[in-house]
Amino acid sequence: MPQLTSPHVRFHASFLDAVREFTEAGLDALVLVGESIAPYERTWREPAGFAAFVDMLLAEPERPRRPDWVEMTNLWYAESDTFLGRLSIRHRLNPYLLELGGHIGYAVRPGARRQGHATAMLRAALPRCRQLGIDRALLTCDTTNTASRKVIEANGGEFEDQRGAKLRYWIRTGN
Repeated sequence: MPQLTSPHVRFHASFLDAVREFTEAGLDALVLVGESIAPYERTWREPAGFAAFVDMLLAEPERPRRPDWVEMTNLWYAESDTFLGRLSIRHRLNPYLLELGGHIGYAVRPGARRQGHATAMLRAALPRCRQLGIDRALLTCDTTNTASRKVIEANGGEFEDQRGAKLRYWIRTGN
C-alpha cells in the first residue's frame, strides 16, 4: 500500500523514471522536483548527486534559506521502492503563499495519475500539518486544474475565493 515517506536514495531509479515521464508528457519537471533542485541539477542523476539532493531535502526544515522563504517538510509518496509523487508542507505562510501558494503543494507522476494517489497523499499529510501547529491548511490550485480541485474538495477543502487564476481552499487538519 502506498504511503508518505521521507525522501530516500532507494528511490533514485524510480525518481528518474518519474522525471522522464514528466518530460515526455511535456510537463515541467520542476513541479516534481521543486526549485530546490537547482544546486544539484548537474549531478542529481548520478548516485552521489542524488544522495546530496536527498540530504538537502531531509535537512530542509532546519537549513539556512533566503529570508522570504519558509520552512518546509518534504515527503515522498511511494509503494515499495516505486516513487509515485511528492508533497511539501510549508510550515507557515508568507505574503506570497497566503495569496497564491498555500501550505501544501503536491505532484503525482503522470503514470500514476487517476488512481487516487493525490487524494490519499493529501489525506495523510493533514495530521502532519496538525503536528506542526497548522490548524487550518490553505491549499490553492489553478482554476483550470479540475483534478486538483477535486482532490482538495475530497479532503474537506472549503472554498474561500478566487484570486486571479488561483482557487483558494482551507482544510481543517484535525478535530
